[in-house]
Amino acid sequence: MQERTLISVDALRALLQRGERVVLLDCGFDLVDTAAGTRAHAQGHLPGAFHADLDRDLSSKKTGHNGRHPLPTRETFAKTVARWGVKPGVAVVCHDDQGGAYAARAWWMLRWIGHDDVAVLDGGKAAWVAAGGALEPGVPPIDTAATPYPLGAASMPTLQADQLLGTTAPTIVDARSAERFRGEVEPLDPVAGHIPGARNRFHKDNLGADGRFKSAAELRAAFEGLHADPARVVHQCGSGVTACHNLLAMEHAGLKGSALYPGSWSEWVADPSRPVATGN
Repeated sequence: MQERTLISVDALRALLQRGERVVLLDCGFDLVDTAAGTRAHAQGHLPGAFHADLDRDLSSKKTGHNGRHPLPTRETFAKTVARWGVKPGVAVVCHDDQGGAYAARAWWMLRWIGHDDVAVLDGGKAAWVAAGGALEPGVPPIDTAATPYPLGAASMPTLQADQLLGTTAPTIVDARSAERFRGEVEPLDPVAGHIPGARNRFHKDNLGADGRFKSAAELRAAFEGLHADPARVVHQCGSGVTACHNLLAMEHAGLKGSALYPGSWSEWVADPSRPVATGN
């Protein structure tokens, strides 16, 4: 598979028609109704797709100090993806029906353990269905005895909370909505506002009216408007999920090398000694 960021429905169909081995990951999820993704997957998913659940598969246990969706260890995730048949040389296509917000998290995590042959289905399940693609019900069996994925270099960098303060702090980009960034509303976390000095880039602004990502040129212009070296940018959001959408958009635009703050706002405010800003 040549694509490493986004793949179109037509390109995915071509891969499948050629008989290439492709692991499909349905990453559908709902932050309010956390079982919705599992139900939707069982009712109908792309043929052969496994469900990559945000809580169960793409996060680890919460401690009260590590945010709402803490990353599992790379070793744990290597075991998880192996059960879906992910191995070196096998292409992976992640998708959801939420504009790629959760698919981007899976994309980032696969890159994080060293699997580069992965892309997000542009337009997700809706684009597949709109193009006449079939859905199938049920839950595909997983291989519980699979050998863990052989970890490669962690090509997707991360930064932690203590690295986001001080005179040498990077440019922080917050993927939450503008009203959450400004601290006007906060539906999920106990404190409203943002990390001091952060800039706001709502992840949904990466999408066009059709639910697909904007062109690489449009995305590049938007992120270059932040006036920051991509290698000096760290992305965050509420819990380290939609920040990956901005990371995907930047990489698709040819702006590589940015980092993720995995704990994000939900971890940041778990420590009352950390500063909080409101407004723009």
